[in-house]
Amino acid sequence: MSEWNIDADHSVAAFKVRHMMAAHVRGQFNKLSGSVQFDPTDHASLAMEVKIDATGIYTGIAKRDEHLASPDFFDMANHSTISFKSTFFTVAGEGGKLVGNLTIHRVTKPITLKVAFSGPVVSPEDFGGETTLGITAKTTVNREDFGMTWNVPMDKGLMVGREIWIDLDIEADLEE
Repeated sequence: MSEWNIDADHSVAAFKVRHMMAAHVRGQFNKLSGSVQFDPTDHASLAMEVKIDATGIYTGIAKRDEHLASPDFFDMANHSTISFKSTFFTVAGEGGKLVGNLTIHRVTKPITLKVAFSGPVVSPEDFGGETTLGITAKTTVNREDFGMTWNVPMDKGLMVGREIWIDLDIEADLEE
């Protein structure tokens, strides 16, 4: 089993949520860290731990980012870290399902991520010659399960949807 370090410069946790039940609003967290345990010859060996600094949120709209940082949503003054730690992986085709615990607002819930792998690949020597693994992982969660219940009722639903689509795009470098 090999240890891989998440490359913060080339990894992102993205999300989307319905706004006014009409369209999706997208955002991302740009400050990730963590590790991956993985043997490329044995996909069943996958284990992953990810920490997200929620203060790295970016939606492209400063006013929206400020609202998401407020107690209405992430309450970043009190809950600035989002974390995921896997408990087991089941191989399915070229990827599989990674089960683990997601913690937001200090509330921990089990989730399942659908995972796909890329690589590993080795960069050219003049780019460091590192061995890099790509992991794409997707899931959906109900934000209210994590204590984020702010909303405004509307005639055709809610201002902000309950279901959040989460996409992790991770590059991890082989620890040598």
